[in-house]
Amino acid sequence: MLQFKPKLSRDNLGRHIELLNHLSDSVDLAIFPELSLNGYYLQDSVFEDAWRVEELNEIAEISKRFDIVVGGAVREGKKFFNSSLYFSNGELLHNHRKLHLPNYGLFEEARFFSHGSSIESFDTSFGKVVSLVCEDLWRGSTFGEIERISPDLITVISSSPARGFESGKIEVIEKWESLLRTASIVAEAKVIFVNRVGFEDGLGFWGGSMVFDKGGKLLHKLPLYDEVTEIVEIGI
Repeated sequence: MLQFKPKLSRDNLGRHIELLNHLSDSVDLAIFPELSLNGYYLQDSVFEDAWRVEELNEIAEISKRFDIVVGGAVREGKKFFNSSLYFSNGELLHNHRKLHLPNYGLFEEARFFSHGSSIESFDTSFGKVVSLVCEDLWRGSTFGEIERISPDLITVISSSPARGFESGKIEVIEKWESLLRTASIVAEAKVIFVNRVGFEDGLGFWGGSMVFDKGGKLLHKLPLYDEVTEIVEIGI
């Protein structure tokens, strides 16, 4: 789990390569957060900074050692998607395009990204996997889909800022924990959630990445606010 602090820059690719090359070959799956290749507040710079999949061949090459999930703004023709890219055995195995783009309050993703069209499973050495991006999990329809698909593993990558401070607690963290626990129970799947850290435009992203077993038990939680790489055994 790479609880990562991206910059608003294409230089993030080099940091991905460096971090991945420091991981042991005993790792099975490395997961970065949402938009780890770009930073969150891209806005108009998405037209220059979005990636074509073929530009990520270095990540694909490393995925011959272990599977890799990265988040990025991906250009497909004239459209741009907020994607979770799953690399395995030297190639892109799956591209999940974020379905639900928040466009309220401090969020304006729908101005710059196109919506994905579906949630699909794909087969890996760990079994059947579903990838989701942040707001995807905040929709009732998603729970119906993951129950129908019944995956073995769900990866959720996120750029969630800290908000809703009350009585010494951060409300959004409690909501996330509830959503992730419910997803694991509904789908009878293990769930890995990787959230970013760092600051952009005055907002602080809280990290706190989590792993749940298929019965909704919290197996592991990373620290708040710190950039950290941690190897977690979840018994897939």
